[in-house]
Amino acid sequence: MPEQLPLFSPEDGNPASQPLAARMRPDSLDEFAGQKHLIGEGKVLRRLISSDAISSMIFWGPPGVGKTTLAQIIAKQTKATFINFSAVTSGIREIRQVMTQAEENRIYGMRTIVFVDEIHRFNKAQQDAFLPFVEKGSIVLIGATTENPSFEVNSALLSRCKVFVLQALSREDILWLLRRALTDDRGFGRDHVTIPERGLEAIADFSNGDARSALSTLEMVVLNGETDEHGITVTEETLAQCLSRKSLMYDKDGEEHYNLISALHKSMRNSDPDAAVYWMMRMLEGGEDPLYIARRVLRFAAEDVGLADPRAMEVAVAAYQACHFIGVPECNVHLAEAVVYMSLASKSNAMEIAVMEAQEAIRKEPDAPVPLHIRNAPTRLMKNLDYGKGYQYAHDYAEKMTAMECLPEELKGRRFYHPTDQGQESRYRERLEQILAWKETKRKGE
Repeated sequence: MPEQLPLFSPEDGNPASQPLAARMRPDSLDEFAGQKHLIGEGKVLRRLISSDAISSMIFWGPPGVGKTTLAQIIAKQTKATFINFSAVTSGIREIRQVMTQAEENRIYGMRTIVFVDEIHRFNKAQQDAFLPFVEKGSIVLIGATTENPSFEVNSALLSRCKVFVLQALSREDILWLLRRALTDDRGFGRDHVTIPERGLEAIADFSNGDARSALSTLEMVVLNGETDEHGITVTEETLAQCLSRKSLMYDKDGEEHYNLISALHKSMRNSDPDAAVYWMMRMLEGGEDPLYIARRVLRFAAEDVGLADPRAMEVAVAAYQACHFIGVPECNVHLAEAVVYMSLASKSNAMEIAVMEAQEAIRKEPDAPVPLHIRNAPTRLMKNLDYGKGYQYAHDYAEKMTAMECLPEELKGRRFYHPTDQGQESRYRERLEQILAWKETKRKGE
């Protein structure tokens, strides 16, 4: 069975034997670092927690930013039965056992909050098992995930949950945590630790916005410090041994993160493979997730290359898969191959323009009706209403196309895709011009 609230009690076991990150876990929102956009004074999540008015929700964010900690704070403050669920170790049988107990609790007027860590690891069938109980109000579901819930959480379940996006902690947030760990008795408050401010800043940079990583690193450098009758001294040498120098080059949680990805994108756009490889390696050497870089390259393949070189998309997808399968550091050559390919490929932003122009048209005509002749007509009533009447099946014609209009009446004649004459897109441009000319001739002859 999944574990209930006592799992979170600090009295369980010997606190001194727990890792520093566990000992320093906040007991209240006032001790919580970061996420001020959610739990600052007057913010929505703080109000929900403080008033014990929690509804089903998903916490989405990178590792070490407080998703589980927020759940534990809710566990301490809520009047409901709180159950901790792991998507790694629990299956449908365990879900059904918990749901049966939750339904009994509901009958007796008791609420049940179920916290599911790594909810993205549940398959569709497991997620579906929660759905009827969330709908009936038998449980309040709180899920935590590092993956985009739009892709990883069942859409029906997601529609019944409020998604809260947690952000990587800022350098200042991490420094605040580290200083508190050095002065709090739950941390090293009784050990009289001396560590240079530069050392704390180095640990903060090393952590890349991950509180758990920062506290674990601090614990490592303190335990390796020099001990005497005055306390513990952490030297520059100890810091150098415990920290990877490459991770100090890159402020992943700040402006430099966006500066570097911008530099990579613009170097590829400007057909500069040398600069592209340099900026890509700057990010990797700084500890950036290679999958993040691969996702940006994949976006570039459509946004800046498009049909000028359709194979760019294949290369980008292959690079992403290689990064997923192999990981760092081996995947650096796969990413390099992809960014060099993007840099040398013919360029077209016609896909980006098509999307933007279509979005603008939708904003101006958000409810333009689908023309009757291209509506589906699966029922007699729909057929009686002329759904599908006049539809021309392209495969019935020698040219495999017709002059039939497929846009709404309000947008008749509009064009969104404007092919360039770059690379292979010149062929698509020629083909499109032929199609448009043929259709225009057909329409004039009708």
